[in-house]
Amino acid sequence: MGKKFYCIIAKLLCCVALVHAQPSPVDSSQSLTTVTPNYSGNYSTPFVVGDIIIEGNKRTKPYIIERELPFKAGDSIYLPELVKAFEISRQQLINTTLFNEVIISLKAFRGYVVDISIQVKERWYIFPIPYLKPVDRNLNEWAKQGYGVDRVNYGFKFTYNNFTGRNDKLKLWLITGYTQQIQFQYDQPYADKTLKHGYRIGFAYSYNREINYATIDNQQHFVDSLREGIKQWSGHIDYTYRPGLRTVHSVILSYTHQQVDPRINELNPKYYGSLRNKVSYPELIYNINYVNVDYKPFPLKGWIAEGSVSKKGFSKEMNMWQLTGKATKGWQLTKKDFFSWQGLGTLRFPFNQPYINQRMFGYGDMYLRGLEDYVIDGSAGFLTRQSYRHELFRFSVPTYIKSKSHDRIPFRIYARLFGDAGYSYNKTFTNNSLTNRMLYTGGFGLDIVTFYDFILRLDYSFNQLGQNGLFLHIKNDF
Repeated sequence: MGKKFYCIIAKLLCCVALVHAQPSPVDSSQSLTTVTPNYSGNYSTPFVVGDIIIEGNKRTKPYIIERELPFKAGDSIYLPELVKAFEISRQQLINTTLFNEVIISLKAFRGYVVDISIQVKERWYIFPIPYLKPVDRNLNEWAKQGYGVDRVNYGFKFTYNNFTGRNDKLKLWLITGYTQQIQFQYDQPYADKTLKHGYRIGFAYSYNREINYATIDNQQHFVDSLREGIKQWSGHIDYTYRPGLRTVHSVILSYTHQQVDPRINELNPKYYGSLRNKVSYPELIYNINYVNVDYKPFPLKGWIAEGSVSKKGFSKEMNMWQLTGKATKGWQLTKKDFFSWQGLGTLRFPFNQPYINQRMFGYGDMYLRGLEDYVIDGSAGFLTRQSYRHELFRFSVPTYIKSKSHDRIPFRIYARLFGDAGYSYNKTFTNNSLTNRMLYTGGFGLDIVTFYDFILRLDYSFNQLGQNGLFLHIKNDF
């Protein structure tokens, strides 16, 4: 082949060493392509991708794995781009949440043709587990309610990820306790041969005897002495389109019917915005999502951005447009130091909305760290979060299970400093002191990250009201 060709091969092998020892998902913060060899010589001749050999995928279809690669068999690719493509491939495969570990390396050379090896360790996909969870917004709110057993949902939650090996998901929840709930959902992101078009269908029924009928002094107020409580039926069908690796478009059509005890209007005539005790409405949503991060459940580097526009209802009883946006950006400062920024915003109009359409801070992911004890209603609001993290420890604990994919549990522990700011505008319900004013919080804490996207956050926070306290947050997909 000549001296020049063998020089290229030797340097290519050095590059492959950068991506061969790939981390598990909780180790994905490591940069594997930041060190670039000092190329010398002429590399004007590209390599051709030959066979792509996939191992370890007992359930996942090979073409689902190949869908995440920025190259395919037969592509011509230059040496520096091949190294980058290996890291992009590993990142994409980890973010499918199908695998605990991914290793990508060169398998063999056939002249200027290179064969590529992809080794994966699949997760467990079936979770038929008992379900036990407080219904309150967070653990601090449950504590304020006296840790009551009557405020706990329990039942059976069946989740089957990668149902047919095409990264599809099947969920069936049978819940009782505080809320009686039945929920079914099936998600098929790759419904055609091009692997670009998908769908999602689902329905849910829930019944609660206790109703959050108003927000007073920045606190949820409940009533549980009503006979009929609150009932809700809903169903949806979604269309998804993923043209490339990182962007997903969704169009969602849903229909909801909700009714409450008629006496709720005596407590809050603005609950539905009229004296009605039931409302039915369709909702149409367009959503776009972009993901380019090292590890989606706990991003330290890269971008995540999401935006949506929705129309809820087309009648006098329910008529609302909503625009939402969310973006997260992470920077690696040193080998163990990271800074992240996150911005969230919501705009609803007309501004004069009923109480059930006014939820803003304190629900879901829209909260300021340090104000978890409060809810803040509004028709428009924004939130910005800043966090500095330093990695303290990285280790693995053996499970002593005879399994190639679950023989150890990896952990990462980070110290964190943070500061948040936000504002909620409320035209209708102005009797709460935290609306229509700038809000500020700050503090420090710990993040504990392990496999199956389990994240435990301990925060000690301060707010502008002069209050401080310890808050616990748990995030997982179960």
